[in-house]
Amino acid sequence: MISASDILRSKILIVDDQQADVLLLDRLLRGAGYTCVTTTMDPHEVCELHLKNRYDLILLDLQMRGMDGFQVMEGLKAVETGDYLPVIVITAQPVHKLRALQSGAKDFISKPFDLAEVLLRVHNMLEVRLLHEESRNHGKVLEALALNDPLTGLANRRLLDERMSMALVHARRNKSAMAVMYLDLDGFKQINDSMGHGAGDVLLKMVAERLVATVRAEDTVARLGGDEFVIALLHVRDTDHVATVALKVIEALSQPYLIDGHPVSITASAGVGIYPSHGEDPDTLMKSADLALYQAKHAGKNAFRIAQRADLPAAAPSRRSDPHD
Repeated sequence: MISASDILRSKILIVDDQQADVLLLDRLLRGAGYTCVTTTMDPHEVCELHLKNRYDLILLDLQMRGMDGFQVMEGLKAVETGDYLPVIVITAQPVHKLRALQSGAKDFISKPFDLAEVLLRVHNMLEVRLLHEESRNHGKVLEALALNDPLTGLANRRLLDERMSMALVHARRNKSAMAVMYLDLDGFKQINDSMGHGAGDVLLKMVAERLVATVRAEDTVARLGGDEFVIALLHVRDTDHVATVALKVIEALSQPYLIDGHPVSITASAGVGIYPSHGEDPDTLMKSADLALYQAKHAGKNAFRIAQRADLPAAAPSRRSDPHD
């Protein structure tokens, strides 16, 4: 919700080559309670100032020596990342108003100034601007929630599927390989039961951080839920390369954790499916890796297995039935 104090804290830039007009507008706005007002009489420095400060509102005179307001607006369009030009133009020529609006300005103020009108237009413009930003930020939050795990910030299943599909297209085009590593924590339920779900959540966040730090930036680390994680490894060379990465991941996760001052030790098991040997689409690769994980768990845990060509992913038993999990 936009408050009056939010509006008064907005960053405003006044641009006019007439000192008397600059001083009048500056005093008017500060007298009304605006606290972040900047002025310039040089239109050539407006874009650089906006790039640095990201003003919520620019009061821009249209007729200035050396560079008019229309040229300034063209420059602002190149630096305004939000595709929203926060400009109120100032003009003594009514014929320029329509052109100014067509050029991207959101409103206009006429000269000579009607001071009450100036304050009202500035207030209304800032209210719309802040609501626009609030709406855009809310949209970014919703988008992030749709693609990322809310606890760890890792990719969720939807984003993982998208990344895997893109990686497979790249692998087919370049006749290269990629791999999917499916892993979960050995004995995570005991941590939750003995220390509580809050401690379990802290542990999952720490695990996520270690996974991201262990693999390359181009790889995708995802959490599917509970203590189940998936790593999509791009551009793997061969089975030995994948095995080295799996060992590195398991070793990283087996190092002690410190939660609420208490040392906690836990291990992980992993299963790996490699394209094209163990599947040529995301679903088949995931099933192959899931079956390999099941085999790793039943081989004693704290280990990894790579899927075999003869494995039938659809026949994989449920790992959730493992009495030792």
